[in-house]
Amino acid sequence: MVKFVTPEEAVEIIKSGDKVFIQGAAATPNALIRAMVKRYNELRNVEIVHLHTEGDAPYVDEKYQGVFHLNSFFISENTRKSTNEGRSDYIPIFLSEIPDLFRKKIIELDVAMVNVSPPDKHGYCSLGVSVEISMTAVKEAKYVIAQINPNMPRSHGAGFIHISKFHAVTEVDEPLKNHETAVLSDVEKKIGSYCAGLVENGSTLQMGIGSIPDAVLCALHNHRELGIHTEMFSDGVIDLVEKGVITGEHKKVYPGRIVSGFAVGSKRLYDFIDDNPLIAMLDISFVNDTAVIRKNPKVVAINSAVEIDLTGQICADSIGTYQYSGVGGQMDFIRGASLSPGGKAVIAIPSTTKKNISRIVPILKPGASVVTTRSHVHYVVTEYGVANLYGKNLRERATELINIAHPEHREELLKEAYERFHSLKS
Repeated sequence: MVKFVTPEEAVEIIKSGDKVFIQGAAATPNALIRAMVKRYNELRNVEIVHLHTEGDAPYVDEKYQGVFHLNSFFISENTRKSTNEGRSDYIPIFLSEIPDLFRKKIIELDVAMVNVSPPDKHGYCSLGVSVEISMTAVKEAKYVIAQINPNMPRSHGAGFIHISKFHAVTEVDEPLKNHETAVLSDVEKKIGSYCAGLVENGSTLQMGIGSIPDAVLCALHNHRELGIHTEMFSDGVIDLVEKGVITGEHKKVYPGRIVSGFAVGSKRLYDFIDDNPLIAMLDISFVNDTAVIRKNPKVVAINSAVEIDLTGQICADSIGTYQYSGVGGQMDFIRGASLSPGGKAVIAIPSTTKKNISRIVPILKPGASVVTTRSHVHYVVTEYGVANLYGKNLRERATELINIAHPEHREELLKEAYERFHSLKS
């Protein structure tokens, strides 16, 4: 018989010096986090590891230095300041490889804190909208603390855990973080239209959350027989499923089903996932495995960037030396898509920032990190068109990219390109 306790009692398992995993994204167990932080006077040197989380992340506050230290696989708004001020750390790693850090004991977890659905009649809870690295963390941690939450959807796939596997259980009734779909700008609609033009009927799609993925999905309503195999997804897929555009019938991996590792969106999305056998939420070491991705036909992977240099180098997780986000699964899918039969790897970005700074640049900012190398890039899309860099030499690439840069910046880019390459391909 499982005994239910308060969140404060549940986190008494955590000791000084422990490594604590926290489930992320919409599944962030904020009640347990708050209870853990309340113990700051009793604890020292607790290392916390996670991907993106939703909520305040109070453990990174400077007043808790020496008590909690974050070692994160992805930087979000709630941890950006502490990371760039040196109070938290960032581990650059492909999303597909994070579970192996736990399995191989490179990061040896003492405690895992998760947010799960209520148990079914057989006693099985679900990790719901965040299975990606969470399932491996649960399997590898010495102790598992669960907050059982009626708002967590029961997702199908590989996220089921019997309640007897939890060492401490508390009941919490907190809604999941909602990300409502934003109104699309004209720039985003143009980018979405160009990206949709690269998608053939029968393709398998990977795309994430945000305005550009939403714009692409909005432009796909006249397509047919599409499939989804992606690290994460949001509301944009629902209308395409209901309209019969997404059927998954040509997929080789989990044909007919939407494969993902986690999901973030609105309550409509969470209701769509709940007890839906169409959805398979799986371990990210499988979902993002290049060898798995490439088995599907015509994989179109659409990812974004901070800036791109004239040779095609992609900076996607930093602004110069300022750490902004993380490596994530971009390279997993860029490579998987390029190896898929008829696949296309796409980087889609607005041509400028909100301050009218060109995102296509002669060279990356000093200290900028290269997430995707120039040898991996195929297509780059802005609101001014599509550049195909595959098989192109450096001068040809520069020409292609300048042609889709913002007109106000093309003259300066041409000047820099001539200085570097001495001539350009017309």
